[in-house]
Amino acid sequence: MLKTGCTIDYIKNWLSANLNQERYEHSLGTAECAKELAEKFGLDEEKAYFTGLIHDCAKCLPKTETMEILKKIELECGELENPKTHHAPVGVYIAQKEFGVEDNEVLSAIRWHTIGKINMSDFEKIIFIADKIEKRTRPDEYANPIREALNKKGLNAALLVCYKNTIKSLVDRDLTICTQTVDIYNELLRAGL
Repeated sequence: MLKTGCTIDYIKNWLSANLNQERYEHSLGTAECAKELAEKFGLDEEKAYFTGLIHDCAKCLPKTETMEILKKIELECGELENPKTHHAPVGVYIAQKEFGVEDNEVLSAIRWHTIGKINMSDFEKIIFIADKIEKRTRPDEYANPIREALNKKGLNAALLVCYKNTIKSLVDRDLTICTQTVDIYNELLRAGL
């Protein structure tokens, strides 16, 4: 059993009260998908389910609260530029303070589920991917190419599709691209996928 200060029922109730309905459904879907991926890749299914469940725990916090917590956290270069990714480092803070999470693998997977990092562990990769392909809220036209790459070539191929989609989307919207995103994309390409 994963050591935390809370039961799954407590966490689901907390999430239901602190997330909007779509984000709560997404969290359930990510948990289910993460568990399936953990089984497929020989990882801890219970830990994957738990991490998928809480990965977006900070997503619906008020902006003022998010910014206050961010002041307490060490961030990577450029992370403050995109408010859509703020919930990941803040989620680590909430997981520790609200749910009593001490497991570094869980905390790291939450921390990097938005922008990722070079040399992610397989556990971090499945949480990252589950967030993108869960079946409750992610549209098939977006998720199917990632699922196909995952099934044919594995985790790194699925990650490459995720990063291609992200970079295209940011360019199309004239938004800045975190240098870490470009570095990860280049690293995956160099791996010869």
